Amino acid sequence: MANTTELKGNWAELKGKLKQQFATLTDDDLLFAEGKKDELVGRLQTKLGKSKEEIHKLIGEI
Repeated sequence: MANTTELKGNWAELKGKLKQQFATLTDDDLLFAEGKKDELVGRLQTKLGKSKEEIHKLIGEI
């Protein structure tokens, strides 16, 4: 997964791609706040039923 600064800079684009790929995701699920990367990953894990590693890989591939 990208570092926090890189992720934050590209988040709008990544968020759109994730919402296209996973229609069940909402804006609240994809809320990215400074210092809350682990919280975001946790929400995605719960919503998508994937492991932390799978979430990191998924975001890294987009």
